[in-house]
Amino acid sequence: MNFKTLPNSDLKISELGLGTMTWGQQNNQEEAHDQLNFALENGINFIDTAEMYSIPGRKETQGSTETIIGNWLATSGKRKDIILASKIAGPSRNFDHIRTNLNFSKKSLNEAITKSLKRLQTEYLDLYQLHWPERNTNYFGQRDYQHNTKELWKDNFAEVLDNLNHFVKEGKIRYLGVSNEGPYGLMRYIEETRKRDIKISSLQNPFNLLNRKDEIGITEILHRENIGYLAYSPLGFGQLTGKYLEETPKNSRVTLFPNYNRYHKENGFKATRRYNDLAKAHGISLTHMALAFIRQQAFVSSTIIGATSMKQIKENIESSNVMLSEVILDEIRTIHEAIPNPAP
Repeated sequence: MNFKTLPNSDLKISELGLGTMTWGQQNNQEEAHDQLNFALENGINFIDTAEMYSIPGRKETQGSTETIIGNWLATSGKRKDIILASKIAGPSRNFDHIRTNLNFSKKSLNEAITKSLKRLQTEYLDLYQLHWPERNTNYFGQRDYQHNTKELWKDNFAEVLDNLNHFVKEGKIRYLGVSNEGPYGLMRYIEETRKRDIKISSLQNPFNLLNRKDEIGITEILHRENIGYLAYSPLGFGQLTGKYLEETPKNSRVTLFPNYNRYHKENGFKATRRYNDLAKAHGISLTHMALAFIRQQAFVSSTIIGATSMKQIKENIESSNVMLSEVILDEIRTIHEAIPNPAP
């Protein structure tokens, strides 16, 4: 396993990170602990979670993932062996069970951080992220930005950074990141960090062969402003394993939660079939090709893998040994140019 230093930090994170959002619904605590142990044994040290997990977000299971991780930390004694990241939920009409005020005020941050630390049974978080913006913008499968003239949000990037910096100074969080953010938001945060003694270390967004829209407006920022990129949904909710090409497997995420279908549109299947044929032609699995493609992008700091079975996590980790040739990368470009971003 290779490691990269997350920009504006001293965090050396594994090139594959372990996503945890299924722990508490699709996976029980024993299965989650098995995944954690296996991941560490195979070189992964970056663990990503959030206060809203497990998914889908429900009042009955909110915080269950952090609790499971906290129980593992308490029994394993491995806190110093991992880079632990979590997130605060932003405004959403579906998550009022988390807090009355879903914003990034100092009060909301204090409540979110305090509860996350308690569930995780730790005194600090290595990376703390804003899960999605407070303002209206295009994320979570929304391709285009649609302006809302009645929106009440006002520019508060400086205030949010100052609120976060309070908890950095307290030692409860070490470094800061944003998630599901666009070019405007990322640059506004960067602009405000120039005026104060605080930095943004990372952006965590979806990125995979079916969703490369961040290459349009984000990746230049990452390079020029030295921001790390944490790629989530690298397999498109399992679509880029090829398992949905013949029939929908029982107990898969899309079967259990039909609204998780953003990668299952007509062009998504069309592109997946072409990528699958390409992988077969070169004697590798679609899973390995999809993960290796992301890992080989210069702007990517870590690829966050997620699995519901040990078989899946083993295959995902094995992808770290795969290097795609220029021939394969050129053929990927050809497919992407023919069917660009079918599932943003």
